[in-house]
Amino acid sequence: MNQASDYQLFWENSKKMSDTFDVPRVRSDSTSTMASQSTSSRMILRERLAQLLVCLEDLSSDDEANEEVSRTLDEAFYLCGKYTNRESFRLHMVTWNVGTAEPPADVRSLLQLDSQPATDLFVIGLQEVNATPVRYISDLLSEDSWSHLLMDTLAPMGYIKVTSVRMQGLLLILFVKQVHLPFIRDIQSTYTRTGLFGYWGNKGGVSVRFSFYGHMLCFLNCHLAAHMNYALQRMDEFEYILDRQDFDMYNTPQVLDHKVVFWFGDLNFRIADHGMHFLRSSINNGRFNLLWNRDQLTMMKKKEPILQEFEEGPLCFKPTYKFDRFSETYDTSGKKRKPAWTDRILWRIKPKATETEDENRSTSSSADDDEYPIKVTQDMYTCDVSYGVSDHKPVIATFNLEMRKNVETPLVTLTVEGHWSADEDATFWYTILENFESSTWDWIGLYKIGFKSASDYSTFAWVKDDEVAANSEVVTVQMSKNELPPLAGDYVLGYYSTNMQTLVAFSPTFQILESRQAVMEGLLPENINGYEK
Repeated sequence: MNQASDYQLFWENSKKMSDTFDVPRVRSDSTSTMASQSTSSRMILRERLAQLLVCLEDLSSDDEANEEVSRTLDEAFYLCGKYTNRESFRLHMVTWNVGTAEPPADVRSLLQLDSQPATDLFVIGLQEVNATPVRYISDLLSEDSWSHLLMDTLAPMGYIKVTSVRMQGLLLILFVKQVHLPFIRDIQSTYTRTGLFGYWGNKGGVSVRFSFYGHMLCFLNCHLAAHMNYALQRMDEFEYILDRQDFDMYNTPQVLDHKVVFWFGDLNFRIADHGMHFLRSSINNGRFNLLWNRDQLTMMKKKEPILQEFEEGPLCFKPTYKFDRFSETYDTSGKKRKPAWTDRILWRIKPKATETEDENRSTSSSADDDEYPIKVTQDMYTCDVSYGVSDHKPVIATFNLEMRKNVETPLVTLTVEGHWSADEDATFWYTILENFESSTWDWIGLYKIGFKSASDYSTFAWVKDDEVAANSEVVTVQMSKNELPPLAGDYVLGYYSTNMQTLVAFSPTFQILESRQAVMEGLLPENINGYEK
């Protein structure tokens, strides 16, 4: 073969490789057929790359060009395994200063439940939830009214409350689809007070961190100091919160150690210098860009290194403060507060470590961050002016999180035996598949489809008595017929880990049959879990 024909073959194969590499994106709800197609595409791609390398061996001149092509092919081999099996997950975030108000009757538009593709995770951060002493104690004993409304709205759609953290008026809640829950692990939450020199929790930050398919995420909901002249104090409070919040995790002990951090809330930054007439004229004409350069947070980003690591979408929506309640009119009271983008949602991708930092931290953490990055794309950043219970309007952001699953195997499997009904005792098995911090205080709950949270079970059974089950050991458990629901319905079993404080596995969905007693007594379906059977 001559050199010209070598290059001709090279580019023909390059075309084939390019065509092969263009495979459909695989989403979290993809079928096994799509997964097998993706695997097949990767195998074909590797074959094409191998063919190109064989062609290169026959090239006899231009060593520098050959070396460049060879290096490019090496990178292609690496990228082949790094990106072709990445999946996308949709994150929906809300921040809202609710001004001590009770929730509205309906929050479906706030959560955009009809959007496609469907949301995988909901993260809602509220500020100024009613926290009078009597009300606060009542909310600690049984969920607050906002959490109740969110659970009642999301549970019938298949979303489960994973966790929440509350500090007086600050509230942060996480919901996910049931299919993702076994892969949300290492959940921890904390809070930091900044009100009254750090002694009062009317201002400050609450955070939740967790591992999502092996990737470390952290969400920080803040309510910072108010008023125009306190921009520097807001910055000091933010840095204080970052410094004070820590987690009992060897690889992510602080907020900024996480692969992705979302910082949001009523950050209280104002629009400086402009007069009221110019502000309202710019807003009414939709010329928000005229106000951007005097937005305090935007100005602070130019001189504060820590803020420069955070990204934010363009402010192409009305300033969300301050409105007359139940209206779309800015403050007409005697104070006439200037409109401002006080309510914000920002995010930060962990920067690549320098060589010195690499030497000072765990090798596994560094390798994981660099080899399996997360791509964060903001799809929407807006406010919903239709809600009027507060003098703030809620801000909504949706993101696409593209990542490779580092964890795909549940920690436990659950298997149901036979037909279940309240006429006889029921039997099931569980097996520990991977090492985790299991406990004799772990339990397995029976959940009706549409359940709201881990505590929303119909009945439960303790795991193996006296000792922790060994890996791969099949453990048989019985549930008494007296504990089973008498009416028919679709259910799952869920394994709750006391140490991990979450459900780590589910059985396949199965049906409990109506009992003979229910048939004889003519019992009617009950309203369970917020919806009719």
